[in-house]
Amino acid sequence: MLKIGDFSKLSRVSVQALRHYDEMGLLKPASVDNFTAYRYYSANQLPRLNRILALKDLGFSLEQIGQLLKDGLPVEELRGMLKMKRAEIEQRLEEGQERLMRVEARLRQIEMENTMSNYEVVIKKIEPMLVAAVRDTVPTYSQQGNLWGELYAQIGQGAQFAGPCLTLYHDEGYRERDVDVEVCQPITRSMPAHGRVKVRELPGGAMASTVHNGAYNRLGQAYEAVTRWLETSGYKIAGPGRELYLQAAQPVRQDDESCVTEIRFPVEKA
Repeated sequence: MLKIGDFSKLSRVSVQALRHYDEMGLLKPASVDNFTAYRYYSANQLPRLNRILALKDLGFSLEQIGQLLKDGLPVEELRGMLKMKRAEIEQRLEEGQERLMRVEARLRQIEMENTMSNYEVVIKKIEPMLVAAVRDTVPTYSQQGNLWGELYAQIGQGAQFAGPCLTLYHDEGYRERDVDVEVCQPITRSMPAHGRVKVRELPGGAMASTVHNGAYNRLGQAYEAVTRWLETSGYKIAGPGRELYLQAAQPVRQDDESCVTEIRFPVEKA
């Protein structure tokens, strides 16, 4: 029989850890002196201790290890726990790889610009949203006023708004004229369509997002930041861009610096 200190040296596991394993019921001493309460271990217990250490190295908690060490544990249950752990590790690896890609993208951006951008582009998981919307072709990006007037005139006072209004741009690229625009107001519940106002669900998903503080006539700076981010991030655009008007001036002026606008683009791995 070995004193706990000697067993600790032999197994290269601290005395504190051995006592904790005892308290958890993972590795009870072979015997305990009734008078001194000294713990004694046997060399035959080393295989069980090594299994504890191996399972701990795989990332299992001590509580999970206790379950895995139970006598008569069905093989299917053991296999299931190992598969769950594998999936958990794979998820962490994927998240770590994506974080590494974002760090590398930021480094490349700084190297290209030799400065930190004023815009932070992040990936957001956006839930689908129910909206009342009007879509039409307008002469230029800034000439959306008639669509907004039509939208709010039709939905009237009966609709309950569920968040800031937003605009979708359906053209594949930038256009100097004749822009395919959809103005949207998120609502809490469905309502009957009126005239050109349609009620539909905007899809959610992964969105590249940045926030522009300032006038609408400087929104191009935010779009440029998203473009630079896309060049180095490993993502590509996967749907119409959105402008979410978090703080809008009334009446709307293109040069009002009090506005706050979030730019969103659906994205997917390139």
